[in-house]
Formats: sequence, structure tokens, C-alpha cells
Amino acid sequence: MKIAFVVQRYGMEINGGAELHCRWIAEHMKKYYEVEVLTTKAYDYITWENYYLDDIEEINGVLVRRFPVARPRNPMRFGRIQQFVFHHEHKIDDELKWLEEEGPLAPALIKYIDQHRADYDYFIFFSYRYYHSYWGIQTVPEKSILVPTAEHDPVVYLRIFKELFSLPRAFIYNSEEEKNMIQRVANNSHILGKVVGVGIEIPSSWPTQQVLEQRGIASDYLVYIGRIDENKGCDKLFQYFLKFKERTNYPVKLVLVGSTKLTIPHHPDLIYLGFVSEEEKFAILQGALLLIMPSFYESLSMVTLEAWALEKPVLANAHCEVLQGQCQRSQGGLYYENYAEFEETLKLLLEDDKLREILSQNGRRYFESNYTWEVIEQKYNYIISKLEEEKENK
Repeated sequence: MKIAFVVQRYGMEINGGAELHCRWIAEHMKKYYEVEVLTTKAYDYITWENYYLDDIEEINGVLVRRFPVARPRNPMRFGRIQQFVFHHEHKIDDELKWLEEEGPLAPALIKYIDQHRADYDYFIFFSYRYYHSYWGIQTVPEKSILVPTAEHDPVVYLRIFKELFSLPRAFIYNSEEEKNMIQRVANNSHILGKVVGVGIEIPSSWPTQQVLEQRGIASDYLVYIGRIDENKGCDKLFQYFLKFKERTNYPVKLVLVGSTKLTIPHHPDLIYLGFVSEEEKFAILQGALLLIMPSFYESLSMVTLEAWALEKPVLANAHCEVLQGQCQRSQGGLYYENYAEFEETLKLLLEDDKLREILSQNGRRYFESNYTWEVIEQKYNYIISKLEEEKENK
């Protein structure tokens, strides 16, 4: 059986989001199927400018076919169109124009899917909101499986996606909240779907003490790991943390790991490390008192799962339904809706060692029950086997 994974970007340099999710799944499923990846030549997720030169390459044993982006995204033009579509009466054509600007605009990728549909048994599309998924699923609905990676934002309510969500043969969801949201929007609960998520790659070892010494981190700290931008709630995190320091004077720092799109305030208790290796990331996470997740929009949050795998409690933004739901199901973290709750929950976590230990152990059990690779692979195989049964019974 031959399966194509279709995603907007793909590469070892891309260390988060749906793209990393897709790479990990493709690499793990190649033991069961012949696997290829169909993607673009883009690296930058803002402009989608062509970056990769080769049309075909192999990454960790997976064949990757890359297709050019016909036109980079102009962020200013895209912003104007999105503002109009989100906030004004509009037509379907306006939404399709938004989709073209959303990109990455790669008609050659869609043409390849159309011309080579017979070469593959299934196409697994990652991220519903991009050009490749919308037009790819329209092209081969009978062979499509969608991993939506949907967040609760205005995009999911666009009319073009209500139609799209009725087309795939199956859905692979990241969370119960995502599943409920899409089924509510599209009334498509009759389509095969399963909450799966993704497994977590844990290195065999990491030099925590060495990394902390090299980075000059010698005191207790919280850690944020991910893109540092407004959509991830980082501006509000800075505001809340600095207010917390001013009001309580707790001897704790906030370590920030990831590329930034924001200006980080100058403060001795804010430590910005930028992009780090996987080994360094796990070393820094291991040394932290807890992980803080301020994001308003998530479909899963892999770093939250990584924290629980390492037995670290999580403090999350309750305005993100997925993060709140994960904390409730795992009993591995607390959550806040406003500054007052942020202060109280953080003080509780800092003062109560036993509570942190209980949350950490709960998080680890939740991870082992739901997010080991053995569990994830079984769920993907279940979806494929059910679709094969449906074909046989027709």
C-alpha cells in the first residue's frame, strides 16, 4: 500500500507545528506502508518564498517531492483580504481569494496529485486551512484522509470549509475539542474519525546540568517553548509575568525558547535563548519547575505532551479550549483565565511541591496511555484498515 502525506512545508529545519507532526507520522508509518511526502519548496511560513532547491530528496528514509510556490504571499495584501473576509459580508469568491492568498500557492502540487492519483492508495492531508489541502481534497476526495490541525479561530467558520469537511473519507483529529468543533461546524459526524494526536520523540539522554551552566541559568525558572508571537499569547505572558514579579517578588525566572516575532521586554528575570537543539530543549524543560502555555489557539500542543512525558506540570491559558481540556483529562496541569487566576495558580504551583509532583505523575500517566508511538501507530492503522474494509464491502 502506498500513502502520500501532503503538507505545506517539510524539512529537518522545521521544528514545530503541523509540519513536524507530519514528518514524525510519516517516518513512523513507513514501517507499515510505502510512504512519500508531497510538499512545497517553501520554508518561511509568512511569505512562502521558495527556499529548497531540489525537486526530490530523501529525509530520514522518506521520499519527499517538492513543488514550487507560484507566488509568494504578500503579508500586507493578505492582511487586508483577511480583515474583509472575517469582518464583513462577503461571497464565496472572496473566501477563495483569501485561500489563494493564504497559500502556499502551489498549483503544480495539485496537478501532480490529479495526474498521479492512481499511484497512491490514500492521501493524508495535514492542515485544512491551506491551499494544498483544500484543492487537494477536492481533487481526490475518495482517497483523502484529513488531519485538520484546526484551532478555534474565525477560519474554521468560513463557508468553503464547511463544504470541505464533508469530502474526506476519514478524519484524524488532534483532540476531542477539535473533533467536536468540526463536527458542529460541518454536521459530519457520520464520517469516520478518530482522536489520535501525535507521539513524542524523547532523546535517550540530555545533559541538563551542562546546558544550564552553559546558558547561565542558576536559579528556579518557568519555561515557555514555541514560537514567540502574539498569536501564541506571548505578549500577554510577558505582561502577566512581569506583573507577578512586581506584586510577589518570587525568586523565579521565565526562560523563553523559540524564534521570536515580538520584542521581548528587557528584564533580568526574562531569559531569551532563541532556537535551541532538541537535546538542549529537553535539558531546559527537564530543569524547569513547570511549563507555561499562554497560547489562545492550539489543536494539540506537542510541547505540553513533552512536558508530561518528562513529568513536568503545565500552567495553561484557559481561553484555549484544547489546552484546558488536556489539563482536565490528564489532571496534569492548572489553567487561568485572567491575571488574578494566573497569579493564584502560579503561586500555588511554586509553593506546593507535593501538588507539582502529583500533577507531574498524572501527566506522565496520561502521556503513556495516549501518546506513545505504539498507541499512535495503532490508531493510524485502525483508520486505514476501516477504510479498506469499506472498500471491500462496496
